[in-house]
Amino acid sequence: MNIALELNINRSEPLYQQVKELIVARISTGAWQAGDRIPTEHALVEELKTSRMTINRALRELTQEGVLARRQGSGTFVAPRKLESGLLEIRNIADEIAARGHRHSAVMLSHEETEAPKDIAAIMKAKGRPLYHCLVLHSENGAPIQLEDRYVNPNLVPDFLNQSFDAETPSGFLIRTVPYSRAGHRLSADIPTPAQKRLLGLKGGEPVLTLERHTYAGDEVITTVRLYHPGSRFAFGGAFTADR
Repeated sequence: MNIALELNINRSEPLYQQVKELIVARISTGAWQAGDRIPTEHALVEELKTSRMTINRALRELTQEGVLARRQGSGTFVAPRKLESGLLEIRNIADEIAARGHRHSAVMLSHEETEAPKDIAAIMKAKGRPLYHCLVLHSENGAPIQLEDRYVNPNLVPDFLNQSFDAETPSGFLIRTVPYSRAGHRLSADIPTPAQKRLLGLKGGEPVLTLERHTYAGDEVITTVRLYHPGSRFAFGGAFTADR
């Protein structure tokens, strides 16, 4: 369906707001897809029979809201929709991707017993003893979307290193096999390391979104994981009710 762009001067809404609504309608119906270049300001002025100032304000506000993206010298495009992940719930990235109707794939970069960095060892009370560690790059439809850097308590998950994780993610395995009592979360936007930048395909000054999570069984930490995501293509969302 192609929504006709036509302003109604009898409506109470300002004209620039009507322009925004018309553009969003074109995107919502699929007439304009993510990555499509939209008509120029001049073309929209001619089509809508309104001022350049009105069109400019509408496009500027939609850009600020993340609906459109402006590229110097190239024009204005429909911005890609940011992939959203739950923050307050412990979820399996493979299930989230499948729920969007997309294809999940993963590459195991490291799967070993190792001495943890001092900060992780302190959190997991593992000073002087090794932990299990895995580093996994998750992709959605072939595009890298999450770098999982996970440490696991061998006392609570002794079979972790025996898993191949060919058919199941580490998160899926832990959710399925190890009951947890609580979890703590910390979210931050960080400057990526060179390795994170390369693995996640980050460009320029793009930040990495980091979700750090500690999962507990009683007072013991089952696992500590840092999940790194590309800042331009990922967002965290969540909802709660008053009785939770």
